[in-house]
Amino acid sequence: MSFTLLVLLIAYQTRWVYPEIHAYFSQAGNLTGQQLATRSRDYLQESLDLLLLDPLDAGNRQRAHFQMELAYSLFDIGLYRNEYSCTQPSLAALDELKVKLRSGESVLVGDLRNSLLGPIRCLTEIEMHQLDRRSSVTSAFVEDTRRHQGQVLFGSVVIFALGLVFWWMHERHRRSAERATRESLEWMTRALSDPLTGAGNRSALHQDVLACEGQPMGLILIDIDFFKQYNDSLGHPDGDKLLRNLAELIDETLGGQARLYRMGGDEFAALFDCADDGVLTGYCERLVAGLREAALHHPDHPSAATVTLSVGAARFIAGQAGFDAGYAAADQALYRVKAGGRNGWQVAQVKVVSSSDLNLEES
Repeated sequence: MSFTLLVLLIAYQTRWVYPEIHAYFSQAGNLTGQQLATRSRDYLQESLDLLLLDPLDAGNRQRAHFQMELAYSLFDIGLYRNEYSCTQPSLAALDELKVKLRSGESVLVGDLRNSLLGPIRCLTEIEMHQLDRRSSVTSAFVEDTRRHQGQVLFGSVVIFALGLVFWWMHERHRRSAERATRESLEWMTRALSDPLTGAGNRSALHQDVLACEGQPMGLILIDIDFFKQYNDSLGHPDGDKLLRNLAELIDETLGGQARLYRMGGDEFAALFDCADDGVLTGYCERLVAGLREAALHHPDHPSAATVTLSVGAARFIAGQAGFDAGYAAADQALYRVKAGGRNGWQVAQVKVVSSSDLNLEES
């Protein structure tokens, strides 16, 4: 918009300045009056010099008559007739002198002074008046040019200021949009994460599985053994601390290769790329062994002095049907570990024949 305004301003100035310059420097209008009067006066002075040299010489009289004809043609114009009262008497005097020169009548020095000096004085007056008029036109032109230059400068400053305002408005809108986008992303992150541990939640797990559709994935479900007793014995603040410590421990044990989710209460899930059962089995073993090495004290565990885990796992092909089957298989494996006394792990194999034909096998 600022650029468009500037172009329009320049176009306006161009349309104004060029005609003014043309009118000033062209040979049209009143400004040519001084030039015509000067030429006419020069011709009359040449005629006077020839006649004063030898008024009886035929050649001088003929040349003087020719010069007067030229002067007369430049003198006899509407501008001089309408604006200068001395023009008509001067032309009449020149007519009388030309008649005498053509007829061969003798011309006295006094006649020359009366017939030529008057027109010369009139042309000199016209010259001076036209020169004054030319100066007035020049002054007006310079003043108008200066005024328009000031307008151009002022307009340019205004347009520049408008450009800054438009830029500021655009920048403000851009920053507002970025802030809104950032807040939306932060809100989405909070909506898909557990505020206590920073791990993802069920919705995040579901979205991540669908984003990896068609890929072989491993899912591990992790449950803290006798977590209620831990809370009852040490209090919920310590229980929350245990959940945060466990989330960090799981992430470290899996080497940062898995995405961690809190499914609710004391149950966690880990999702990772898994091309074969060996990887899945290795992760389960590392989880249980890592927790044993951490030796987190459990004051009210019925069969151990430290916190233990029950782990169920399954491998599946990512997709809605595959995830449902994989989750159900891992959950059943976890249930069997709990039923068998806890503090252990189990892997269930999943074979998906079709979306409506799911077979579960325990290993």
